[in-house]
Amino acid sequence: MTIEREYNVPLRREFMKAPKHKRANKATKALREFLAKHMKANIEDVKISKWINQQIWNRGMKKPPHHLKVKVIKDDKGIVNAELSVLPQKAIAEKKQEEEKKGKLEEKKKSEKEEKKEEKEEEVVEEKKEEIKEKEKILHKETPKATQPKITEAKKTFVQRQVMDK
Repeated sequence: MTIEREYNVPLRREFMKAPKHKRANKATKALREFLAKHMKANIEDVKISKWINQQIWNRGMKKPPHHLKVKVIKDDKGIVNAELSVLPQKAIAEKKQEEEKKGKLEEKKKSEKEEKKEEKEEEVVEEKKEEIKEKEKILHKETPKATQPKITEAKKTFVQRQVMDK
C-alpha cells in the first residue's frame, strides 16, 4: 500500500539557525526531517530527487528557497521518495527518455527470451526427427527378407510391358 501526499515544506525557520555558508545544507536536512516526521519513517529512508536538490541549491549556498512544494510517495518497504510537485520541463523530458530506455530494454530482453525459446524448440524438433530416422533404420534392418513381399515373375513381366509401351 503506497501513501501519496503533497506538502508545502517551510524551510526558513530551520536554515536561519545555521550560518550563511551552511544554509543550503541545513535546508536539505530540515526537508529530510520534515518528511521523516510527517511520513512516519526513518531519516535514512527519505530519498530526495535531484530536482529538489537543484531547487535548493539554485540560488547558491547562502540563499535557499523559503518554502518547497513537494510530492511525497511512501512505498510498502517504508522508503519515502520526494519530488517537486511541479517539475521543470527539463525534468519531464528526462523522465520520458528514461521510460523509453526502460521500455526498449524490456522489449529487447523479451525478444531475446523468445529467440532462445524458439531455438530450444527447434533443437527439440531436430532431435525428435533424428530419433525417428534412427528407429526407421533399425526397423528396416530388422525386417527379414522372408517377410518382405515377393514380386512374382508375372508382375515383373507386366511392369516391363507397361514400361515398353510408353
